[in-house]
Amino acid sequence: MSLTGTPFFAALIAATVLMVVGTLVLWSRVRGPQALRWLARLLMIVLCQLTAIGVVAVWINSSYGLYASWSDLLGTNTNNNTIAMPGPPVTRAKFNKATQDGVLDTYFHGAHSKLSGQVVVWTPPQYNQAKYRDYRFPVVMMLHGVPGSPMSWLEQGGIPSDFQQLMARRATHPFILVMPVVNPGGVDTDCSNLPDRQVATWLADDVPDLIQHNFRTIAGSKGWGVMGFSTGGFCAAKLPLQYPRVFGAGAALDPDPLTGDPSVIRDTEERRANAPTDLVRSSLEDVGIFVATSEQDRFSPAIDMERFAAAAANTPVRVKTLLLSTGGHNYGTWRREYEPAFAFLSKELAAPQLPRKPKPGGSERPAAPPLHAADVGGAAGGPTTTTTTKHAGSAPGAGPENDAAGTPGR
Repeated sequence: MSLTGTPFFAALIAATVLMVVGTLVLWSRVRGPQALRWLARLLMIVLCQLTAIGVVAVWINSSYGLYASWSDLLGTNTNNNTIAMPGPPVTRAKFNKATQDGVLDTYFHGAHSKLSGQVVVWTPPQYNQAKYRDYRFPVVMMLHGVPGSPMSWLEQGGIPSDFQQLMARRATHPFILVMPVVNPGGVDTDCSNLPDRQVATWLADDVPDLIQHNFRTIAGSKGWGVMGFSTGGFCAAKLPLQYPRVFGAGAALDPDPLTGDPSVIRDTEERRANAPTDLVRSSLEDVGIFVATSEQDRFSPAIDMERFAAAAANTPVRVKTLLLSTGGHNYGTWRREYEPAFAFLSKELAAPQLPRKPKPGGSERPAAPPLHAADVGGAAGGPTTTTTTKHAGSAPGAGPENDAAGTPGR
């Protein structure tokens, strides 16, 4: 019986109910010496507690994706054969409509990485409006922490409602939000390509293939960004540096130390080859990276962010940092960082736009003006968090104040 399956969860609930009913029925019927009667009653209470705790533990594990199987839980999983992961290919993956806010989800098998996993997608309201039916939209890939799952963004991270509020305040472009699993099969690699698990390829090749096959997206790196918190923040800082032709910008919210985690990648050279601080030091790429943390977040120290910004100072990489005075390593802090993060991504990435149409004779005629943040509706709003610290380079791009000529939104 699968650790994360519904039958096991239902069996635990049934066992809990039976234990409670049995305790009530047998409590006064226990026979024998007084010490034996009390021992039997104590045993019944313990069994009720254990089954109830089991129900809660399994629910938490299923919600956060802590352990994928019994062997994963017991530490006996020695089979890292990624080819064994089943799932439909991109062309046969079906998106199911969730019960809230128009969220879609699917499970598929990546042709490049040979990994399989869940992907959750949310499209902005404009995407389905008739007047924007030919528009292509930019994408922000949102990466959860470990432990965690794509559903963490919805259940604890306030997505998409927080993002909708930012759109209403003209603080962000209307992005397609894509939330893939960052540790397929429950194996954490810090979104890296290791010999037996190609997670970077999963995120940079397979997931974009899936989204481009099913949604109207802007081609090229100016149409794709990445954002994440904790481990996902680490990934958001490194993927644009490793795959600049895929991702034009990243936003790292309270990322894990940007020098890499020895407990995840033990080999020093391999770890440095995947560490954002080492990658940015020698980068020649035209990408932008936003990094935010809090003075109180001991899991994402400010000094680490400052070293990353210093390493990028003499490179073309545009780095913007934000240091909050309060907040721990939790969703409350990360949600406060959404507005400056999405504002940064809106300046670095393209707005929704019509594709350019060729004229007779081969030349192109201009498409209609793009749909910028200022066209979404509501009054312009500024960041609600604290000050920006270091900024390496300046990020060109249209902010809300430059978008007055855009096509009206809803």
